[in-house]
Amino acid sequence: MRYLITGGAGFIGSHLAEALLARGDRVFIVDDLSTGCVDNIRHIKGHDRFHYSFDSINNKHLLAELVDESDVIFHFAAAVGVRLIVESPVRTIETNVYGTQLVLDAASKKKKLVVTASTSEVYGKSEKIPFQEDADLVLGPTTKGRWSYAASKALDEFLALSYWKEKDQPVIVVRFFNTVGPRQTGRYGMVLPNFVKQALDDAPITIYGTGQQSRCFCHVRDTVESLLRLTANERAIGEVVNIGTDEEISIEGLAHLVKQRTKSNSKLEYVPYDKAYEPGFEDMVRRMPALHKLQSLTGFRPSIPLATIVDDVAEHLRVKSIAEFIPAVASPSVVAATLP
Repeated sequence: MRYLITGGAGFIGSHLAEALLARGDRVFIVDDLSTGCVDNIRHIKGHDRFHYSFDSINNKHLLAELVDESDVIFHFAAAVGVRLIVESPVRTIETNVYGTQLVLDAASKKKKLVVTASTSEVYGKSEKIPFQEDADLVLGPTTKGRWSYAASKALDEFLALSYWKEKDQPVIVVRFFNTVGPRQTGRYGMVLPNFVKQALDDAPITIYGTGQQSRCFCHVRDTVESLLRLTANERAIGEVVNIGTDEEISIEGLAHLVKQRTKSNSKLEYVPYDKAYEPGFEDMVRRMPALHKLQSLTGFRPSIPLATIVDDVAEHLRVKSIAEFIPAVASPSVVAATLP
């Protein structure tokens, strides 16, 4: 099989590309590297079944060519991370909505299956836990930029499902719940890599808000396995499916777990939302997925424990730190500076 991954140099996209190659598939990716990173795919760039284009999906000619080459499209290209969303709401809306329309339009000409990435953010301020795929979405006011991401991803879902109903374009919408693991960057406000990096540095672990807000964290390996199983099942076409775990933990509890697993001496530091993001910032108190639909369609339920996830992220960051340190130490300028 041949697969196209938009945003393929990103965190989830790179792990998915790796898994597809490992089972013998041909993989095409396109990424403009706005939030993706070459380091994520460096280890597979030379693979004879891996093809990459560093360009925008706004390049319609390139997109059409890549769609034509592929059997299935995973559409992961999007603005990601709370910090980026708050700071760049225009880019968030344009990237998410326009990009999705371009992908769906290109795919519909050849009726290629599109797996559209959505997010648990679309459930907004709903208090009906766990979140069911057919539950009402409860978003905040348009005056709060915080909700622009959720609204744009909800519109992505409407677009995808409309293409399915009106044009018989096969789609699957997946709502990710805090997928985490090696290669995820904390640059855009991702909580787990930030906590682990701070803990490894024995720096204060910064908790936004009270820390009582809770989340469920899913290892990227479990996310990828869910994706592979969903695309293999025709019953998933036209469906919206949660992907995540229901192992819930408060953000404060996560900070303590990270400290314990990394044997860190870091102190916990609480930062008000107004200072961390913007005045009047609103957050979701709980975010837990219902998983029976995923399990019914795939026979699979994500189960990698959170302690293992923390260990994997910590190990990745340790190795990355060593890899960055060795070239710096070996560089002539550094060596010369240390000579008497």
